[in-house]
Amino acid sequence: MKRQFAAEFFGAALLLLAVAGSGVMGVSLAGGNVAVALLANSLVTGAALYVIISLFGPVSGAHLNPIVTLMAWADRAIEARQAFGYLAAQVAGAIAGVWAVHAMFDQAILQVSTKPRSSAGLWFSELLATFLLLLLIRTASSRQDAKLPAYVALTVTAGYWATSSTFFANPAATIARGLTDTFVGIRPADIGPFLLAQLAALGLVLLVARCLRR
Repeated sequence: MKRQFAAEFFGAALLLLAVAGSGVMGVSLAGGNVAVALLANSLVTGAALYVIISLFGPVSGAHLNPIVTLMAWADRAIEARQAFGYLAAQVAGAIAGVWAVHAMFDQAILQVSTKPRSSAGLWFSELLATFLLLLLIRTASSRQDAKLPAYVALTVTAGYWATSSTFFANPAATIARGLTDTFVGIRPADIGPFLLAQLAALGLVLLVARCLRR
């Protein structure tokens, strides 16, 4: 399992390196044009996801996301001890990725976001985004579709533009983004509702799957 935990740690770290790093670079080069910054952010995140999932998928399944791990545990695809290790590795890796971005761009390593993201629309957006992502992963995994990395990468890239919350859909990423006061940040006070929406989406997916089995 050590190899699997390491894969989840480094995969999550590389993902947040891409998310936060492209956010900082996009803002610095966009000249105040938020649309250009978001375009750079979404394209880099999608490209990184494809590479990371393709690379680490054979090792750990490339969950990179506590919600995906919890779904696998609920389906008894992994044991509780493995799931706990995955969750710890994902959160630690995501935070490490954000800190690496701060170091690269000569910023203070320890930061707290001041960017507000709090409204019913954003919470519903996170519920819908996470639900769609989990449903996609569940469907593609059930038929062992080799195109899963592309599906996830393209869905997240599109989701940046199609959802008001810009498709967080990942508790580890959400927590880590609370620790960066950059383009991709979220105030710590706003993290709780995002996490609840993501967990609610997991519950809905499991409920739908149970109904379909019946």
